[in-house]
Amino acid sequence: MTDAPRHWAVVPAAGKGARMGADRPKQYLELAGRSVLEHALARLLAEPRITGLVVALAADDGHGRTLVTRCGPRVTTTVGGAERCHSVLNGLDALPGVADDDWVLVHDAARPCLRQSDLAALIDTLADDACGGILAVRVRDTLKRCRDDGRIEHTVDRDRLWHALTPQMFRVRVLRDALRAALAVNRLVTDEAQAIELAGFVPRVVEGHADNIKITRPEDLPLADHYLRTQGEN
Repeated sequence: MTDAPRHWAVVPAAGKGARMGADRPKQYLELAGRSVLEHALARLLAEPRITGLVVALAADDGHGRTLVTRCGPRVTTTVGGAERCHSVLNGLDALPGVADDDWVLVHDAARPCLRQSDLAALIDTLADDACGGILAVRVRDTLKRCRDDGRIEHTVDRDRLWHALTPQMFRVRVLRDALRAALAVNRLVTDEAQAIELAGFVPRVVEGHADNIKITRPEDLPLADHYLRTQGEN
């Protein structure tokens, strides 16, 4: 009888978040009394099935390492890379005692509003899935594809379009191999599912909630604060 696969988490947090125009990386901006990153980590750590978590930080990020040490024994750090995909790979390699068939959940450092119910639904839904999958929400707005000059080329059919969220959950070995294969052909994938798709797999979508926003621009902070207060999960 083989042991049941465990669940791990990797949080790439080596980015600078230049679009925020702030004096620090966006994951360290204050939100409802804590940093954005602390909220994101707390949401993951509230799920008891997550065995351990690795945060990939910039090499010179002493502040981040100090912050992470306050999060308890399940959390460790590693050095991130130039792009998200490099940081995720480094995080996978830093997971302590991980097995190839274990699950890993990759979550954005700047997504502080993940609902516990969505996290649990992702783990439960994908438990017996052959591939893995992601949290996502259906596209609600009308989408336009534009020309280089800013004029509309055509309206995009949104019927089967989804906004990709995180966490994204895959088997450790499958994700590691997929990321390495993408990098070998110079594909800097923007999320883990893209690497999995390039490797020939078909990830599943698990519907989440639209309040699982990513802090990208200044106006996102007050919106995230509102969501944290109304969710009642922080």
